[in-house]
Amino acid sequence: MVSRMKKSLKRLLTLTMAACSAMTMMTFQAFADEPYNAYNYDRWGDTVPSQNGYRVSKTVSGQEMGLSKLADPSDPLFISEDASVVMNDPKDLFLDDERKEFWVADTDNHRILRLDENMQVIGCYYGVKGNSEINVDEATGLSKFNVPTGIYARTSTITGDLMLYIADTENERVVKAKVTSPTECELVQEYVKPESALYDSKTFKPAKVVVDNAENVYAVVKSINTGSVQFSKDGSFTGFYGANRVEATAAVIAQKLWRKIASNDQIEGMQRSVPTEYANFDIDDDGFIYTVTEAATETDAVKKLNPAGYNIWDNEVGNEYEFGDILTDTQNLISNVNFTPTLTDIVVSNNGIINVLDYNTGRIFQYDKLCNLICIFGNKNSANQRGSFQAPNAVEALGNNVYVIDGMKNDITIFTETTFGNILHRAFDLYDQGKYSEAKEDWEEVIARDGGYTTAYIGLGKAALNNDEYLKALKYFKIAYDQDDYDKAFEYAREEFLRDNFTLIIVIVLALIIVLIVLRKLLKKRKMRVKAHTGKEGK
Repeated sequence: MVSRMKKSLKRLLTLTMAACSAMTMMTFQAFADEPYNAYNYDRWGDTVPSQNGYRVSKTVSGQEMGLSKLADPSDPLFISEDASVVMNDPKDLFLDDERKEFWVADTDNHRILRLDENMQVIGCYYGVKGNSEINVDEATGLSKFNVPTGIYARTSTITGDLMLYIADTENERVVKAKVTSPTECELVQEYVKPESALYDSKTFKPAKVVVDNAENVYAVVKSINTGSVQFSKDGSFTGFYGANRVEATAAVIAQKLWRKIASNDQIEGMQRSVPTEYANFDIDDDGFIYTVTEAATETDAVKKLNPAGYNIWDNEVGNEYEFGDILTDTQNLISNVNFTPTLTDIVVSNNGIINVLDYNTGRIFQYDKLCNLICIFGNKNSANQRGSFQAPNAVEALGNNVYVIDGMKNDITIFTETTFGNILHRAFDLYDQGKYSEAKEDWEEVIARDGGYTTAYIGLGKAALNNDEYLKALKYFKIAYDQDDYDKAFEYAREEFLRDNFTLIIVIVLALIIVLIVLRKLLKKRKMRVKAHTGKEGK
């Protein structure tokens, strides 16, 4: 009975918040031109309508990037008259924060593109010069790239040179090269298949690459599920880093139980349960590596790894956080589709905001530093609409701008924040700093625009708690169904009541004691009288 009442209450609150959200959004939706419906999740994981946090600023094709320069003999960027003026299935996009430059792994054109902040091409590289025996073009002497799928750029902490790190997939190497001109780079180091018993794969197909401050190289390698392959600066193999765990599915648990009683022959015939391999990763300024796993799994879908390869989110947020779409029945009511998450890329901007790209849905899920969902935007369909994708391969961020590269449309979409998105970012930034009171005004504006935004009520509750307004905090936490913070506010409210009414409580307690003493004496006297009366009658 109690359980049924709780469920009814939950649904009632969900519908109420959704109705509030819909009412506040009616005016704004009339002006929306994005090819997707904005939504968010409530405290119970049910979808609720929301305002758009992002709008499409523009899409940039190869021609709009100025790739025609590569085929123009009169241009300093001239490569050859046959140079493609369009991208061809680009697999990766990387932002050099220091220079505000973008790098593109233009995969099926077998080249690396360099773009400025305005998405204009300022460099193009088909290979590296230097002492290499891999895929050397006799005419040019270049060791040519062959299906490059990952790119990373940084300034060397030792020499100060601009270094490129390229996951040169079909050449089975990671290339470290020094950029010497807009069209040339010089080979510094090749990271190839490790000659080690620990590396038991027959192939070495690096797909993505990142580099830490010590210039250690981490490569996501196809068919390797024991973590990323790690190399030291000098090219030596140092092991595997941050492997995913095996998800505890019913089949896995059953297999573990069966192994305890099965014969050796039966065990050998079983399919081994292995971790899922990474899809992509990113590294922040503090050296933490963020990984994303493409398979539809709740275990280790997104991780934040310290230098030892340990997922620190295991302690900080436990198993309560989720990334991507949450599969619920309620979602069908809003989107009419159940999505299977296929998280394919992650980027952490210099302001700490986390953007996760879902290949299956074309959606970008944006989170704050504490893994709180900020907003959801983007879409995937076959129509040639701005803001929708056909093969969203990679995501990047510059400030609060978000960039998505499409491997079928061969363009880059730029998203900029809406007014609502700007308010959200400001509120979350203050919230993450613990400046709850300062964020109050922004959270109030969020609720005025989107009455179903759960985190806003939590933010207002913490602002009230910070200002010793405990009853008000209780109200906000109750709306958000935030049991932990509600309990904390209730404890503070109780302590305040006891403190403010201490004298009155003592007086009442003393009065009760006196009354009890008086009553006891009166009862004792009455008892004695009754006893005495009874004694007289006995005589």
